[in-house]
Amino acid sequence: MSSSVKSPSDKLSSNHQTGAVQMRIKNITANYDRLSQTKSMVLVDPEQSLRPISRHRRNHSQHSIADISAGNHVATEKGEYLNKAKIADGGKKLRKNWTSTWVVLDGKKLLFYKESKQQALTNLKPGCKPESVDLCGAQIEWTSEKSSRKNVFQITTTSGSEFLLQSDKNANISEWYEAIKLGIESQSKGTGGKCLPSGICKSSSTEYVNRCGAESPPAKESKPEHRRSLIFKLNYSASDSDKNGVKNRLKKFISRRPSMKTLQEKGIIRDQVFGCHLATLCEREGTTVPKFVKQCLEAVEKRGLKADGIYRVSGNLAVIQKLRFLIDQEEKLNLDDSQWEDIHVVTGALKMFFRELPEPLFPYRFFELFVEAIKKRDYTQRVESMKKLIRHLPKPNHDTMRALFQHLQKVIVHSSKNLMSTQGLGIVFGPTLLWPEVDSVNMAVHMVYQNQIVEIILTEFTEIFGPGH
Repeated sequence: MSSSVKSPSDKLSSNHQTGAVQMRIKNITANYDRLSQTKSMVLVDPEQSLRPISRHRRNHSQHSIADISAGNHVATEKGEYLNKAKIADGGKKLRKNWTSTWVVLDGKKLLFYKESKQQALTNLKPGCKPESVDLCGAQIEWTSEKSSRKNVFQITTTSGSEFLLQSDKNANISEWYEAIKLGIESQSKGTGGKCLPSGICKSSSTEYVNRCGAESPPAKESKPEHRRSLIFKLNYSASDSDKNGVKNRLKKFISRRPSMKTLQEKGIIRDQVFGCHLATLCEREGTTVPKFVKQCLEAVEKRGLKADGIYRVSGNLAVIQKLRFLIDQEEKLNLDDSQWEDIHVVTGALKMFFRELPEPLFPYRFFELFVEAIKKRDYTQRVESMKKLIRHLPKPNHDTMRALFQHLQKVIVHSSKNLMSTQGLGIVFGPTLLWPEVDSVNMAVHMVYQNQIVEIILTEFTEIFGPGH
């Protein structure tokens, strides 16, 4: 009995090593087959399992730096019709023209459309490209000086552009003010108080330039012993590191660049003559009639009252622009110089000065009042209404208007020589001296009233302004 048990044990002991190896191979093979066929048994990193796997590269760029600055929450798009006026572009003053615009607040940008997206789809239009305003580093403030309208606030960007937004609904415009202000503050917080220019993003370890929202390249750890010297970095090489270095320095320069408003407050850049508010210009010069206007009127009265078509004939535009440049540079002007020999250049520059005023000589808030006055059927009431309105004008507007129309009276005296009648001067100076704040469909009708207003002031100058001077 014992001998029969011993025989299998000897056999097992002799094949022990070979059998164990075979079992391990079999188990490994079986496990490998199960793992390759059943994905649910594969262990996955719990952090990775929470992220959706995207097969498209575009999905990696759906969120821009605005999402990061807003605390990883995408800003809700806000759109509504508001009245908008752009009064400066890159620091250059523009004529204020109010237009009804579909305004969209989308993250870090403010978008201006001519019509809402719903209307564009209804009209089967592809959708025009909107005007985009970067709110990063912008300033927002309520203003009552830039417009006679109520509920107006101004947005000033780092590039020197200035916008006015307005709505007759107090609650709506207040909500817009708070929303835009919050967007500006979130941009400043998201970038550590320093806003980056468009197209420049910031990584956690190193700074590099890339299109915002694009897939960011991984940061490479640089060994201290292989760092390049500063002199070598300044060389413009074709390598990516050198390109990023140049872009980083450019980015820092742009972010430190002061805005046009800051330069004007420090006195580095002063307001020009052309395009400056009449009250501001007179206050700066210490007078109620701008010096340039006085010089032009004196020059015309000295040698141009008998010139054919004075104020109607246009001068050389290139020479007029040269004259304007000298005035804006505050260089001493002598209109008796031979280069200003053509008197039509002087009159052209004077008309350009009045056309480029941010607010016309007849202020916006008086426009409809003057139109209503000129519509009166009784001539005596018409003149009396004009007289009352002109008396209530601001001092610079009143005195400048008096000086100009008194000068035009002298032009009419020589109408037999210069062929300029009261009606002709009304056609020239009507749209030059007054226009509505918001363009309307009644532009042709308004132009008739503008001409008639100038004509009646010329005809009844003594009655309206009184004797003297």
